[in-house]
Amino acid sequence: MSRLAAVCLAVLVCCMATPASAYAPGPLGALQIQLATATMHAPGNVAVEIKDLATGYAMAINAGANMPAASTIKIPVMVEVFRQMALGKFDLNRALHVEPYDRDWGSGDLVDARTGTARTVTQLLWLMITESDNTATNMLIRLVGRSHINATMRSLGLDNTWLGDDIRSEGNIRSLRSSPSDMVHLLDDLAHVRLVDEWSSREMLAILAGQHHNGLIPAPLPKGLSIAHKTGTLHDTLNDVGIVYLTNEPYIIAVMTTHLRSLELGRRFIRRVSKLAFASFERFEHWRTSMGLPGFQPIASAVQTSPLLGPPASGDADPGTSDTEMLPAESTPAPEPSTTASPSPAPTDQP
Repeated sequence: MSRLAAVCLAVLVCCMATPASAYAPGPLGALQIQLATATMHAPGNVAVEIKDLATGYAMAINAGANMPAASTIKIPVMVEVFRQMALGKFDLNRALHVEPYDRDWGSGDLVDARTGTARTVTQLLWLMITESDNTATNMLIRLVGRSHINATMRSLGLDNTWLGDDIRSEGNIRSLRSSPSDMVHLLDDLAHVRLVDEWSSREMLAILAGQHHNGLIPAPLPKGLSIAHKTGTLHDTLNDVGIVYLTNEPYIIAVMTTHLRSLELGRRFIRRVSKLAFASFERFEHWRTSMGLPGFQPIASAVQTSPLLGPPASGDADPGTSDTEMLPAESTPAPEPSTTASPSPAPTDQP
């Protein structure tokens, strides 16, 4: 089979497997072929979806594949925290205390914190997303209940996204699952400020925009560009999912890789996909304008006005509101089903 034939076949298979990847016009059609070519030389199992927020056009390669989520699973944890806050279960000032089982090594200031150290929900959200603090994440999972996180993701139509365990660096990383199509679905709801409620969507975007780990999707892009994203790195898995706020042409990008020959090769692959996407969307903005298609408006203000944009004050929280008042794991009412369609079935990554 010739190289051109192989590329065409990859594009055809992608479009058949993922409805979101139906033919996109102009530069985005060219991007689909570029992605197919890039994945032919991928350093492991890879899955990609990139979506234009202005038109809804999406390009995808194996986007419905069930992949190890690593720390990108912390976005669903954050969503459930805000969902339960909207139900009045607790607020941002609720104080939680470190328990022995919460502990896990990695990034963040709770790695070496004493048992009983207090942090507010605000502080834990910031640590979980911007520092990827696993201990903070486990404390929030304990607060809202892992079964509730999974139920909420199912109600949103994210059938590939679930937590099979807490966050354990030495545990079974393949118990944390998602797919690019699920992450794009979730981030699309955030970008349109329709997840939980408008305030919650804007707050979550603000936290993601404060990300400190910027060596993947942001690395090849212009400095100063606002990017609301979450990375995930563990063993042979490397992921980054987020929203790139290209002026007048914001887009969602989700790149997930596993069974990598090396993490450095994975980093190069994700950066290459990010660079290809940015260049294509710069060209697509001019094409869309010339065709008279509308742009996307809400995103700019969503990441600029939030009390959570700056890091919360460090130090112990006021222990006045104790985490011992948390609800039992099954006590939160089930969320209402979403009207959003579920992603199509796709191949499952094998551990």
